[in-house]
Amino acid sequence: MKGSPDKLLPFMHPGAVEAGCDEAGRGPLAGPVFAAAVVLPEGFFDPRLNDSKQMSEEDRSALREIIERDALAWAVEEVSVEEIDRLNILWASVTGMQRAVLRLSVKPEWILVDGNRWRPLPGYQAATVVHGDATYASIAAASVLAKTHRDEYMRRLSEEFPQYGWDRNFGYPTPEHIEAIRRYGLTPHHRKSFHPKALEPSLF
Repeated sequence: MKGSPDKLLPFMHPGAVEAGCDEAGRGPLAGPVFAAAVVLPEGFFDPRLNDSKQMSEEDRSALREIIERDALAWAVEEVSVEEIDRLNILWASVTGMQRAVLRLSVKPEWILVDGNRWRPLPGYQAATVVHGDATYASIAAASVLAKTHRDEYMRRLSEEFPQYGWDRNFGYPTPEHIEAIRRYGLTPHHRKSFHPKALEPSLF
């Protein structure tokens, strides 16, 4: 059953310690993918919590502080563009989520993963959930941490490469970003394995 912004499901396995996992940054042309794992306490509730993409920047920022303060455990991991190019973005995302789980100060009995792909992690039980960030509170919380940490990183990176507009597009293939690549070329922070159609040579 899919939850709603004011009624995310608290647990898949009541009574068990569950960590929600999600990532941010699968689609951009530049920058790392960030992954997070969060173990929420029983009774945690905030009506603003939802899939981070459906939340305002102000609400994401406020929820990040609350989650990092009140969670039983949380961790955020960055997976570099070099790893993305080597592993592909799917498995780079899974790798980041697994690293985040392994860094948690509380070992979860279950891992709830946003999406439908996962690799077994020895010693852990896991369940994948399509649209999990709009269904379970722990996955939604992980989506908030992953996105806010990645957005913060891309804003810092934009200070070094202001012409690409990463403080606004966060590395996604917006018209502004595509045009900047045409004019200035690729940076070391661009994913070499990503080939947007807008940058393919014309056939005519």
